[in-house]
Amino acid sequence: MFISREFLPDSLLARLTDVRVNDAEYSWRAAQARVKRTKMAPDGKLNILAADHPARRVTKVGDDGLAMADRRDYLARILRVLLSERVDGVMATMDILEDLLTVDGLLKERGAAPLLDGKVLLGSLNRGGLAGACWEMDDPVTGPTSAACAAWRLDGTKLLLRVEDGEAGSLKTMLDCAKAVTEANALGLPTFLEPLPVTKTEKGYVVVKTKEALAKLAGVASALGDSSRLMWLKLPYCEGYETVANATTLPILLLGGESAGDPSPFLRQLGAAMQAGPSVRGALVGRNVLYPGAEDPLAMAEGAGGIVHEGWTVEKALESMAAARGREMDRLSRVFAG
Repeated sequence: MFISREFLPDSLLARLTDVRVNDAEYSWRAAQARVKRTKMAPDGKLNILAADHPARRVTKVGDDGLAMADRRDYLARILRVLLSERVDGVMATMDILEDLLTVDGLLKERGAAPLLDGKVLLGSLNRGGLAGACWEMDDPVTGPTSAACAAWRLDGTKLLLRVEDGEAGSLKTMLDCAKAVTEANALGLPTFLEPLPVTKTEKGYVVVKTKEALAKLAGVASALGDSSRLMWLKLPYCEGYETVANATTLPILLLGGESAGDPSPFLRQLGAAMQAGPSVRGALVGRNVLYPGAEDPLAMAEGAGGIVHEGWTVEKALESMAAARGREMDRLSRVFAG
């Protein structure tokens, strides 16, 4: 069982707020000093962690309605995953990215190995469609602009486009996404677009995970903005994923959705998706990696990364977890002791 307070020490947690109070520009300076990778996907594939859920008022994991509201635990799990060399980077809102950049800067100050050099950092742009709100499908850019992402030297931007045919807010969101894609293109920033067909139920909006719905929306998403040349798509798994993979020549990253509480289901979906067609190039996953039940998030990240980057079978990925489980739990406490 991963225990966040054992990995993220009290002294570092307190330091994050101290820095915000006493040196508000620290994360900005860390961003300017960060060593970026020269190519987004050196081997043509990406395994990226998604960490933008709390900004949309999504905090539930399993039976715990506030799991992702615990910022210490959330940050600890993100930092834990970033220890993996098989993880290419992280997609998050600016508050999360600023905390990560601050930790990275503090590590460098102490002569320790950084976590973010050479990693892909993506800024999550639209988080305004709050879960449960009457305007949920009207999801404008309430996070950083593409220009802000460029100024912070991020590697790209991410957008969510949920389409519900009965909700006019979906059209507004589509227009905002098209504008944001065009703005990102002008700055040479790749856009990671997550187009999801949804339907409204008594429990809220639910993703329609059928090959027909996903393939149709992939065609719509690919055509947004002034050019698709820098666009990646983020799409969920479904039966008949070959149909979805064949709907576009844009690279596709698999999303995970709600945590299954067990590594096996998602890893099996990822393994199947990677075989669905040449357009499927990896994963952009949050809860299934951060909250893999009793498993160590680092072990889960290693398993997923092995499938993406090394072509591991699901069985090999599951076997690999034993070697990563509990590894370097003192990585941060060694540097920030006391």
